Amino acid sequence: MYQRILVALDHTPADESLLPHVQALARRFEAELILLHVADGWVARHFASSLQPAESEEMKSDRDYLETTAAGLAAAGLKVRAHLALGNPPAEILRAAEREQCDLIAMTTHGHRLLGDLFYGSTIETVRHRSHIPIFVVRAERR
Repeated sequence: MYQRILVALDHTPADESLLPHVQALARRFEAELILLHVADGWVARHFASSLQPAESEEMKSDRDYLETTAAGLAAAGLKVRAHLALGNPPAEILRAAEREQCDLIAMTTHGHRLLGDLFYGSTIETVRHRSHIPIFVVRAERR
């Protein structure tokens, strides 16, 4: 049923709520996991522009996080690749899912309500409304 699962990680403790679920799905369906984090700071959003800024510490940290997470999943016997995208999170998640021909997008929700969504934005809402493939949503545990 699922051959490739895009796992949208946000490099927060919320990922710990999502990863056990996607591991179970990957094992059950022998699916490949495509880990994705979208760096969206100023440097990340302008990295490919004519400004050509140097890679930020945020981007380096995000890349290390993805590589470490991917290595842990691979050590557990799963097929996994990692990709650091730059820019607008919802747009990059949708772009990666299409490019990688994913069958499922897995994400966490933080459970913001109205004002929280207005203040923080709602990546999941945009992805949910624009995606043509199923979305698996896990509510992040409060810590």
